[in-house]
Amino acid sequence: MSSELLNYVPAVGLFQDRVILVTGAASGVGEAVALAYAQFGATVVLLDKNVPKLEALYDRIVEAGYPEPAIYPLDLQTANQDHYQTLAEVVKEQLGRLDGLVLNAAWLAAYMPLKLHDVDLWSNMITINLHANFLIIRACLPLLEQASDPAIIFSTDVSNKAYQGAYGVSKAALDSLCDIVASEYDNSSHFIRVNRINTGPLL
Repeated sequence: MSSELLNYVPAVGLFQDRVILVTGAASGVGEAVALAYAQFGATVVLLDKNVPKLEALYDRIVEAGYPEPAIYPLDLQTANQDHYQTLAEVVKEQLGRLDGLVLNAAWLAAYMPLKLHDVDLWSNMITINLHANFLIIRACLPLLEQASDPAIIFSTDVSNKAYQGAYGVSKAALDSLCDIVASEYDNSSHFIRVNRINTGPLL
């Protein structure tokens, strides 16, 4: 990665009047990303299942003088397609638009060999890390198609190693989903910038 990219600082107000939805916004990378978007002018939709942490992040953003965010509590493990469709409808009704989608939420329950992998745990990790992302994208694409400069960012991880189990499989499939969406929207009529970011290990 070039030093120019590493040292890049966005212009003040770069995301003014933009609406960005961030999943897994209550902590970690999602929290940092949401704060950064707000700092540079975006109205951020904070999506996570942890309401107290979302409320604390909401307060930090408002107290800093950034645009007021929106809190959207949702458990990706139990949500179905109707919940995601309602999410898109609420964003449209209350905020009028959606310019960006940051697919950050993920869950790694445990490292374990496949022969010991609990079946329900496997299903839950696939649901949160893969299926939920498909459902969010599917619900939000009509809004993104209406934006002037829409973007989708996938948080990825190279996890095709021993004991990664469902997490590794879901992340590999997420890479394929990213490529599919990017290919389908690489056209002049409904162009959407689609990228993946692998932050590497975090302390």
